Amino acid sequence: MPDATQLFKQQLREAFESLQVGQAFSYRRTFTEGDVSLFIGVTGDLNPYHQDETFAGESWFKRRNIPGLLTASMATHIGGMLGFLAAEMTFQFLKPVYVGDTVTCVVTVMEKDVENRQFCCAVSYTNQEGVEVLKGSFRGFPSNVRLAK
Repeated sequence: MPDATQLFKQQLREAFESLQVGQAFSYRRTFTEGDVSLFIGVTGDLNPYHQDETFAGESWFKRRNIPGLLTASMATHIGGMLGFLAAEMTFQFLKPVYVGDTVTCVVTVMEKDVENRQFCCAVSYTNQEGVEVLKGSFRGFPSNVRLAK
């Protein structure tokens, strides 16, 4: 980071030092029709599984489901509060999520790579029934932690 200011470099050091292996952060939300419409509008994801009730009703889902990346994006709320820049993200979509479902996303710090100044985090998403609907991991670094300790 030769072009970063000393103050910014200090901020990165402090953010890195403040996170520890085993720390977990969670965020819960209920998905609405508006969330789905906005996400589809921004991404252009015009998949009939998300938009066409008749099509989705004839499928194994039996009704429209929300885009998987909309659910996965819950981790970005936590990442935003950590000022986290992801270098890599991986997801496994396990079960469908529907409008009206309440999903809890939990990010857990799994590894602190001091040499590369990066973290590896696991992320798990469960619905209101306690069923894991999505899981994954990401790697990157924090820059400005704004979560209460």
